[in-house]
Amino acid sequence: MKGKGFGLYTAVSVLFLFILLTGEWISAGESYSLGPGDIISAFIFAGGEQQIAVDLTVSDRGYVNFPFIGSIMARGMTSSELEHAVSIPLKKDYFVDPQIHIRIKEYHSLHFSISGAVKKPGKYEMKAATTIMDLIAKAEGVTLERGNIAYILRESLDFTGKKKSDKEKGAEKGYQPIKVNLLKLLDEGDMSHNITLVPGDSVYIPLAKGLNQDESKVYVSGEVKKPDLYTYQPGLTALSVCIMAGGFDKYAAPNRTTIVRIENGEQKVIKIDLEEVIKGKIQDLPLKPGDRINVPESWL
Repeated sequence: MKGKGFGLYTAVSVLFLFILLTGEWISAGESYSLGPGDIISAFIFAGGEQQIAVDLTVSDRGYVNFPFIGSIMARGMTSSELEHAVSIPLKKDYFVDPQIHIRIKEYHSLHFSISGAVKKPGKYEMKAATTIMDLIAKAEGVTLERGNIAYILRESLDFTGKKKSDKEKGAEKGYQPIKVNLLKLLDEGDMSHNITLVPGDSVYIPLAKGLNQDESKVYVSGEVKKPDLYTYQPGLTALSVCIMAGGFDKYAAPNRTTIVRIENGEQKVIKIDLEEVIKGKIQDLPLKPGDRINVPESWL
Protein backbone atom coordinates (compact mmCIF):
# COMPACT_ATOMS: atom_id res chain seq x y z
CA MET A 1 0.00 0.00 0.00
CA LYS A 2 2.81 2.37 0.90
CA GLY A 3 4.60 1.62 -2.34
CA LYS A 4 1.45 2.22 -4.37
CA GLY A 5 0.77 5.49 -2.58
CA PHE A 6 4.29 6.69 -3.23
CA GLY A 7 3.95 5.69 -6.87
CA LEU A 8 0.72 7.66 -7.22
CA TYR A 9 2.28 10.68 -5.49
CA THR A 10 5.29 10.49 -7.80
CA ALA A 11 3.14 10.21 -10.91
CA VAL A 12 0.96 13.17 -9.92
CA SER A 13 4.02 15.23 -9.01
CA VAL A 14 5.72 14.49 -12.33
CA LEU A 15 2.56 15.39 -14.23
CA PHE A 16 2.12 18.61 -12.23
CA LEU A 17 5.70 19.69 -12.91
CA PHE A 18 5.29 18.81 -16.57
CA ILE A 19 2.20 21.04 -16.86
CA LEU A 20 3.74 23.82 -14.77
CA LEU A 21 6.97 23.97 -16.73
CA THR A 22 5.40 23.67 -20.16
CA GLY A 23 2.28 25.81 -19.84
CA GLU A 24 3.24 28.14 -22.69
CA TRP A 25 4.40 25.21 -24.78
CA ILE A 26 1.03 23.44 -24.34
CA SER A 27 -1.06 26.48 -25.24
CA ALA A 28 1.02 27.08 -28.38
CA GLY A 29 0.45 23.53 -29.60
CA GLU A 30 -3.25 23.06 -28.80
CA SER A 31 -4.45 23.94 -32.30
CA TYR A 32 -1.28 23.00 -34.19
CA SER A 33 -1.50 20.17 -36.71
CA LEU A 34 1.42 17.75 -36.50
CA GLY A 35 3.68 17.22 -39.48
CA PRO A 36 6.88 15.40 -40.52
CA GLY A 37 9.89 16.14 -38.36
CA ASP A 38 7.91 17.34 -35.35
CA ILE A 39 8.99 15.83 -32.03
CA ILE A 40 6.38 14.98 -29.40
CA SER A 41 6.70 13.94 -25.77
CA ALA A 42 4.28 11.21 -24.71
CA PHE A 43 3.42 10.39 -21.09
CA ILE A 44 1.12 7.54 -20.05
CA PHE A 45 -0.03 6.95 -16.49
CA ALA A 46 -1.95 3.86 -15.36
CA GLY A 47 -2.48 2.15 -12.01
CA GLY A 48 -0.90 5.07 -10.20
CA GLU A 49 2.36 4.64 -12.07
CA GLN A 50 4.04 6.30 -15.01
CA GLN A 51 4.08 3.61 -17.69
CA ILE A 52 5.62 5.55 -20.58
CA ALA A 53 7.70 8.72 -20.91
CA VAL A 54 9.18 8.95 -24.38
CA ASP A 55 10.02 11.42 -27.16
CA LEU A 56 8.80 10.44 -30.63
CA THR A 57 9.48 11.94 -34.06
CA VAL A 58 6.83 12.19 -36.77
CA SER A 59 8.18 10.30 -39.79
CA ASP A 60 8.40 11.62 -43.35
CA ARG A 61 5.14 9.80 -44.08
CA GLY A 62 3.43 11.30 -41.03
CA TYR A 63 3.53 8.34 -38.62
CA VAL A 64 4.85 7.91 -35.07
CA ASN A 65 5.99 4.55 -33.75
CA PHE A 66 4.16 4.46 -30.42
CA PRO A 67 5.13 2.02 -27.62
CA PHE A 68 2.82 -1.01 -27.32
CA ILE A 69 0.60 -0.11 -30.30
CA GLY A 70 3.17 0.46 -33.06
CA SER A 71 2.84 2.84 -36.01
CA ILE A 72 -0.02 5.33 -35.94
CA MET A 73 -0.83 8.22 -38.27
CA ALA A 74 -0.15 11.60 -36.61
CA ARG A 75 0.10 14.01 -39.52
CA GLY A 76 -2.74 16.53 -39.55
CA MET A 77 -3.74 15.79 -35.93
CA THR A 78 -3.51 18.11 -32.95
CA SER A 79 -1.91 16.76 -29.78
CA SER A 80 -5.34 16.22 -28.19
CA GLU A 81 -6.60 14.35 -31.26
CA LEU A 82 -3.54 12.10 -31.17
CA GLU A 83 -4.12 11.48 -27.46
CA HIS A 84 -7.61 10.24 -28.29
CA ALA A 85 -6.39 8.06 -31.16
CA VAL A 86 -3.72 6.48 -28.95
CA SER A 87 -6.08 5.93 -26.02
CA ILE A 88 -8.40 3.58 -27.96
CA PRO A 89 -5.97 0.65 -28.50
CA LEU A 90 -4.27 1.26 -25.13
CA LYS A 91 -7.59 0.94 -23.26
CA LYS A 92 -8.65 -2.04 -25.34
CA ASP A 93 -5.56 -4.20 -25.02
CA TYR A 94 -3.08 -2.89 -22.44
CA PHE A 95 -4.24 -0.63 -19.58
CA VAL A 96 -7.30 0.09 -17.45
CA ASP A 97 -8.25 3.75 -17.71
CA PRO A 98 -4.85 5.07 -18.87
CA GLN A 99 -4.15 8.82 -18.78
CA ILE A 100 -2.40 9.94 -21.96
CA HIS A 101 -0.64 13.30 -22.24
CA ILE A 102 1.03 14.29 -25.51
CA ARG A 103 2.78 17.60 -25.99
CA ILE A 104 4.78 19.03 -28.87
CA LYS A 105 8.43 19.35 -27.93
CA GLU A 106 9.85 20.67 -31.22
CA TYR A 107 8.09 22.17 -34.22
CA HIS A 108 9.63 21.33 -37.59
CA SER A 109 6.78 21.52 -40.11
CA LEU A 110 5.84 25.19 -39.89
CA HIS A 111 6.98 26.91 -43.08
CA PHE A 112 6.20 30.43 -44.26
CA SER A 113 7.32 32.46 -47.27
CA ILE A 114 7.85 36.19 -47.52
CA SER A 115 8.69 38.27 -50.58
CA GLY A 116 8.77 41.84 -51.80
CA ALA A 117 10.13 44.77 -49.81
CA VAL A 118 12.03 42.86 -47.10
CA LYS A 119 15.78 42.53 -46.70
CA LYS A 120 15.93 38.73 -46.96
CA PRO A 121 12.97 37.28 -48.85
CA GLY A 122 12.61 33.52 -48.78
CA LYS A 123 11.08 30.52 -47.02
CA TYR A 124 11.48 30.18 -43.27
CA GLU A 125 10.82 27.49 -40.68
CA MET A 126 9.17 29.12 -37.67
CA LYS A 127 7.66 28.14 -34.34
CA ALA A 128 3.98 27.92 -33.43
CA ALA A 129 1.91 31.10 -33.04
CA THR A 130 4.06 32.97 -35.59
CA THR A 131 2.77 36.43 -36.48
CA ILE A 132 3.41 38.55 -39.55
CA MET A 133 5.81 40.68 -37.46
CA ASP A 134 7.73 37.55 -36.45
CA LEU A 135 8.15 36.63 -40.11
CA ILE A 136 9.19 40.16 -41.08
CA ALA A 137 11.78 40.07 -38.29
CA LYS A 138 13.06 36.70 -39.56
CA ALA A 139 13.50 38.33 -42.99
CA GLU A 140 15.57 41.04 -41.21
CA GLY A 141 12.91 43.71 -41.54
CA VAL A 142 11.30 45.73 -44.29
CA THR A 143 13.18 47.96 -46.72
CA LEU A 144 12.76 51.74 -46.80
CA GLU A 145 10.81 51.44 -50.05
CA ARG A 146 8.05 49.22 -48.63
CA GLY A 147 4.43 50.14 -49.15
CA ASN A 148 1.73 50.49 -46.51
CA ILE A 149 -0.08 47.21 -47.25
CA ALA A 150 1.06 43.58 -46.97
CA TYR A 151 -0.80 40.65 -48.50
CA ILE A 152 -1.12 37.16 -47.01
CA LEU A 153 -1.99 34.38 -49.45
CA ARG A 154 -3.68 31.57 -47.53
CA GLU A 155 -5.49 28.39 -48.39
CA SER A 156 -8.74 27.53 -46.63
CA LEU A 157 -8.02 24.64 -44.25
CA ASP A 158 -10.24 22.69 -41.89
CA PHE A 159 -9.31 21.96 -38.28
CA THR A 160 -7.22 18.92 -39.23
CA GLY A 161 -5.11 20.93 -41.66
CA LYS A 162 -6.81 19.45 -44.72
CA LYS A 163 -7.93 21.62 -47.62
CA LYS A 164 -11.61 22.57 -47.46
CA SER A 165 -13.90 21.69 -50.33
CA ASP A 166 -15.29 24.47 -52.49
CA LYS A 167 -18.66 23.98 -50.79
CA GLU A 168 -17.11 24.31 -47.32
CA LYS A 169 -15.24 27.45 -48.32
CA GLY A 170 -18.52 29.19 -49.16
CA ALA A 171 -18.08 32.93 -49.00
CA GLU A 172 -14.32 32.52 -48.53
CA LYS A 173 -14.03 31.89 -52.30
CA GLY A 174 -10.91 29.78 -51.96
CA TYR A 175 -7.64 31.69 -52.15
CA GLN A 176 -8.15 35.28 -51.05
CA PRO A 177 -5.27 37.62 -50.18
CA ILE A 178 -5.60 38.99 -46.65
CA LYS A 179 -4.65 42.66 -46.43
CA VAL A 180 -2.53 43.87 -43.51
CA ASN A 181 -2.20 47.58 -42.79
CA LEU A 182 1.55 48.06 -42.31
CA LEU A 183 1.11 51.79 -41.65
CA LYS A 184 -0.94 50.95 -38.56
CA LEU A 185 1.18 47.96 -37.55
CA LEU A 186 4.75 49.14 -38.10
CA ASP A 187 4.49 52.92 -37.94
CA GLU A 188 1.81 53.32 -35.28
CA GLY A 189 2.41 50.11 -33.31
CA ASP A 190 -1.20 48.91 -33.50
CA MET A 191 -0.85 45.21 -32.61
CA SER A 192 -4.44 44.46 -33.66
CA HIS A 193 -3.01 44.26 -37.19
CA ASN A 194 -0.33 41.72 -36.21
CA ILE A 195 -2.09 38.73 -37.76
CA THR A 196 -1.16 35.22 -36.65
CA LEU A 197 0.00 33.13 -39.61
CA VAL A 198 -0.87 29.53 -40.40
CA PRO A 199 1.53 26.98 -41.94
CA GLY A 200 2.00 27.53 -45.66
CA ASP A 201 1.11 31.25 -45.61
CA SER A 202 2.90 33.36 -48.19
CA VAL A 203 3.39 37.06 -47.36
CA TYR A 204 4.03 39.69 -50.01
CA ILE A 205 4.98 43.31 -49.23
CA PRO A 206 4.85 45.55 -52.33
CA LEU A 207 6.95 48.64 -52.81
CA ALA A 208 5.36 52.00 -52.13
CA LYS A 209 3.13 53.31 -54.90
CA GLY A 210 4.99 55.18 -57.59
CA LEU A 211 8.17 53.13 -57.17
CA ASN A 212 9.40 50.59 -59.67
CA GLN A 213 7.76 47.26 -58.76
CA ASP A 214 10.51 45.33 -60.58
CA GLU A 215 8.08 44.09 -63.20
CA SER A 216 10.93 42.42 -65.09
CA LYS A 217 10.89 39.73 -62.39
CA VAL A 218 8.67 36.89 -61.26
CA TYR A 219 8.80 35.54 -57.73
CA VAL A 220 8.55 31.89 -56.67
CA SER A 221 7.72 31.07 -53.05
CA GLY A 222 6.62 28.10 -50.99
CA GLU A 223 7.73 24.47 -51.35
CA VAL A 224 10.47 24.87 -53.95
CA LYS A 225 14.17 24.37 -53.34
CA LYS A 226 15.26 27.93 -54.16
CA PRO A 227 12.45 30.47 -53.59
CA ASP A 228 13.59 33.78 -55.04
CA LEU A 229 13.09 36.45 -57.71
CA TYR A 230 13.72 35.26 -61.28
CA THR A 231 14.17 37.33 -64.42
CA TYR A 232 11.13 37.30 -66.65
CA GLN A 233 11.66 36.06 -70.19
CA PRO A 234 9.07 35.78 -72.96
CA GLY A 235 7.66 32.26 -72.97
CA LEU A 236 8.31 31.68 -69.25
CA THR A 237 5.64 29.43 -67.73
CA ALA A 238 4.54 28.40 -64.23
CA LEU A 239 6.22 24.99 -64.45
CA SER A 240 9.42 26.24 -66.07
CA VAL A 241 10.00 28.88 -63.38
CA CYS A 242 9.48 26.22 -60.68
CA ILE A 243 12.16 24.15 -62.42
CA MET A 244 14.42 27.22 -62.44
CA ALA A 245 13.77 27.42 -58.69
CA GLY A 246 15.32 23.97 -58.23
CA GLY A 247 12.14 21.94 -58.48
CA PHE A 248 9.65 20.98 -55.80
CA ASP A 249 10.47 20.11 -52.20
CA LYS A 250 9.53 16.74 -50.74
CA TYR A 251 6.24 17.96 -49.25
CA ALA A 252 5.17 20.25 -52.08
CA ALA A 253 1.63 20.21 -53.46
CA PRO A 254 2.12 21.30 -57.10
CA ASN A 255 -1.55 20.51 -57.78
CA ARG A 256 -2.52 23.53 -55.65
CA THR A 257 -0.09 26.07 -57.11
CA THR A 258 -1.34 29.65 -57.23
CA ILE A 259 -0.26 32.71 -59.15
CA VAL A 260 -0.94 36.24 -57.87
CA ARG A 261 -1.15 38.72 -60.72
CA ILE A 262 -1.85 42.45 -60.78
CA GLU A 263 -4.33 43.42 -63.50
CA ASN A 264 -5.78 46.91 -63.77
CA GLY A 265 -4.58 47.70 -60.27
CA GLU A 266 -6.37 44.69 -58.74
CA GLN A 267 -4.88 41.46 -57.38
CA LYS A 268 -6.04 38.35 -59.20
CA VAL A 269 -5.35 34.83 -57.90
CA ILE A 270 -5.03 32.07 -60.51
CA LYS A 271 -5.00 28.39 -59.55
CA ILE A 272 -3.11 25.82 -61.63
CA ASP A 273 -2.56 22.09 -61.16
CA LEU A 274 1.11 21.61 -62.06
CA GLU A 275 0.82 17.85 -61.52
CA GLU A 276 -1.62 17.74 -64.42
CA VAL A 277 0.74 19.96 -66.43
CA ILE A 278 3.60 17.52 -65.80
CA LYS A 279 1.39 14.62 -66.94
CA GLY A 280 0.53 16.53 -70.11
CA LYS A 281 -3.19 16.58 -69.30
CA ILE A 282 -3.52 20.38 -69.23
CA GLN A 283 -1.51 23.22 -70.72
CA ASP A 284 1.09 25.13 -68.75
CA LEU A 285 0.29 28.75 -67.94
CA PRO A 286 2.39 31.54 -69.51
CA LEU A 287 3.55 34.05 -66.92
CA LYS A 288 3.55 37.81 -67.02
CA PRO A 289 6.14 40.20 -65.55
CA GLY A 290 5.48 40.75 -61.86
CA ASP A 291 3.68 37.42 -61.30
CA ARG A 292 4.14 35.73 -57.93
CA ILE A 293 3.92 31.93 -57.87
CA ASN A 294 3.34 30.02 -54.63
CA VAL A 295 3.61 26.23 -54.26
CA PRO A 296 1.90 25.21 -51.00
CA GLU A 297 2.78 22.39 -48.65
CA SER A 298 0.97 19.08 -49.04
CA TRP A 299 -1.30 17.96 -46.21
CA LEU A 300 -1.64 14.39 -47.39
